[in-house]
Amino acid sequence: MQLSSDRSSYCLNSNLADNSVVCLMAPTASGKTALAYELYDTGCYELISVDSALIYRDMNIGTAKPTTAELVRYPHHLVNIINPMQSYSVAEFVSDVARLIDQCHKNGKIPLLVGGTMMYYMALIDGLSPVPDSDDDVRARVEQWRQDEGINALYDYLEKVDSISHKRLHATDTQRITRAVEVYLQTNIPISDWQQKPKEALAHNSNQQWHVLAVMPERPWLHERIEQRLDIMWNEGLVTEVVRLLEQYSLTPNLPSMRCVGYRQVLEYLVRINHPIFEQPHLDKAQFYDAFPQLEAANTSRIKQDIIAQALSQSSTLSSQTEALACQQMQNKALYATRQLAKRQYTWLRKLTQLAGESDATSNARTTSSRLSDDNKHITDDVTIKTFATMAQVRNYLY
Repeated sequence: MQLSSDRSSYCLNSNLADNSVVCLMAPTASGKTALAYELYDTGCYELISVDSALIYRDMNIGTAKPTTAELVRYPHHLVNIINPMQSYSVAEFVSDVARLIDQCHKNGKIPLLVGGTMMYYMALIDGLSPVPDSDDDVRARVEQWRQDEGINALYDYLEKVDSISHKRLHATDTQRITRAVEVYLQTNIPISDWQQKPKEALAHNSNQQWHVLAVMPERPWLHERIEQRLDIMWNEGLVTEVVRLLEQYSLTPNLPSMRCVGYRQVLEYLVRINHPIFEQPHLDKAQFYDAFPQLEAANTSRIKQDIIAQALSQSSTLSSQTEALACQQMQNKALYATRQLAKRQYTWLRKLTQLAGESDATSNARTTSSRLSDDNKHITDDVTIKTFATMAQVRNYLY
């Protein structure tokens, strides 16, 4: 093990070599950021964000983005790199991280990858299929096709050119259907064929030692933290933030930025209350109203129906009662969606730990051997995977 002479005493007590790469993976609202700040203060680390929402400029409240002052004090790579109109592929993320890891090591620092986008981590650790990036012209053509004829037209076309992907994807999965059509039109090869090709992963680099630290806290504790975070977002003005985004950008409901948890529910709320923002000439009002076509009356409890009935009998209070109901529904849906996100993150974490033969992903800080059988070599001897129940255990491991 080699350690830089200019590192702090904290680093000298660490188990990490100079060529280490640390991945701090955990569900949303689990305390990753606080620990990342503490680690940065040791002088050992540079922070690389692994969050598909923090990449967007002007999306601050709903992403729980560090404040401007925090970003000055604790610089993060890959935060605020594109606007909400733009897209950012997993392949672009992997390419950026490869460059940043080398940069961090040249600076004498250990890259600390911190965030909750597990698909990004999977691409780094398990590998990424060599599917080519979409050509801008092809992407524009497919998007125009979707707007002119609807996603069903693309889905039907996919059945003809890539039956495997057609069977795998749901008819409403706009993003993946569009991507599959783009790949076929660009390469004349189905995306399902591309996905069968051998993967390549940054973690396979024999010149680096990867430490994959997966934190899976108790569910009740995490759910309480999620609810507290959402309360903060509502109080800080998430709805106002979304309205401002709609004022500033020619957004559509199918953009990846607008599909982020929290933002999606606010968009639906704004549609439900017929917010005047959609009258802005730079917005396609029909797209937003088509995206949320189902009225909630059928799913509304008897109490909520009574509120509506009472409001109907008192026309002067109809608007406020309806808006209050829509607001409550929005908050409930955002809470549910965030909990579902956390549930998916747990699933991804288990999948990642199983790559190295971990039989029980919820174990308490148990080391996983990376020497695998011949039929599972995604993780090499240069990758160590550990699982933890708390951030305190991660701290103890790194110090």
